[in-house]
Order: sequence, then C-alpha cells, then structure tokens
Amino acid sequence: MRTYAIRTFGCQMNELEPPQALGDYFDTYVERDVRRMGGVGNLSSFRRFVALCAGRVGRLTNLSALADDVGVSHTTVRQWLTLLERSYIAFMLPPYAADIRKCLVKSPKLYFYDVGLAAYLLGIESAGQVMTHPLRGELFENMVVAEAVKHCHNRGREPRLSFLRDSRGEGCDLFYETERGINAVEPSRAPP
Repeated sequence: MRTYAIRTFGCQMNELEPPQALGDYFDTYVERDVRRMGGVGNLSSFRRFVALCAGRVGRLTNLSALADDVGVSHTTVRQWLTLLERSYIAFMLPPYAADIRKCLVKSPKLYFYDVGLAAYLLGIESAGQVMTHPLRGELFENMVVAEAVKHCHNRGREPRLSFLRDSRGEGCDLFYETERGINAVEPSRAPP
C-alpha cells in the first residue's frame, strides 16, 4: 500500500497510510471547513450523511430516501448536498436530454471528486478490499466520471457531461458533447 508524505510549509512530516491521511483530511474538512461554511448544526449527522452519500456513488439521487436514512429533513439534505458541491467534495451529474422537458430520468447521479475519499468513507482500507467490495463497479464509474470532469476543468471549460437512462434502467454512464456530436462512455464493470 502506498503512503502519503504530508508537506507543510516546505517541511515533510511523517508518512501517513492512506486511511489515516484520508481520515485526517475528512476530520479537518468537517471540523473546520463545514463549520466555516455554515448550515450544519449536527456534525455527527453530517458525517453520517457524507458516508451515506459515498454509498450512493454512481446512483440516482433520491433526496427523500437519503433524508430518511440520515434522520433529517429533505430540505436539510438538499442544503448539505449544496455544501458538498460548493466545497468540491461531491458533484451531481445531470441526466441527458436533447429537450430538457422530455428527459427520461430527472434525477442526477451523485459522485465524489476524490474516489479515494469515497472508498475511505465506505470503510475500504486496502486494494484487496476494493476488489471484493459490492460497490467496486460504482467506485470505478465514479473514478471515470470524476476524471472527465477534472479534464474539463483543467482545460478551462465548463463540463457539459451527462448520463442517459431510460425507464427500464438501460443507458450510458457518461455522455459528453463535442463540436462533432455526442460521445458516449460506458465504464466496464468489475465481474461479480
């Protein structure tokens, strides 16, 4: 397993194992950044919320179900999702629709910018765990979609990415528009 060297003001600190580095990062995010941004009264409920979001990567976002699982209101979940988006922890991928009024699926899909953080929040601490985890396919999809979003941002472009899903659940995980048309990407899923 790879370790991370944490550098602060040019000085190298002790090398950290990924679970410790990600845990420290998440603790700092919750205790410092979330408090500063406001809108979170109960930090333990917010922590549970973020972990439940990690368990929903690559899936349609159902605010009511998420609110029920966390034990907060639908409005609170919407505010907390906005907080995750504003702080670049998570993002929503909209469904594709040539005509927005005729969109087959209206709910966006939830992804994390850092798939390592999502894996950490799911309790994954090693590569071996990823290979047998029931969400390994969704984590791989998260990685592909997040890299596409980052690619757009790094080129100074607003991501014009989406996914397609029909009423039977069939579709494609990533659509992106170019001057030549629409391209589709379907990340291969890990075998069961």
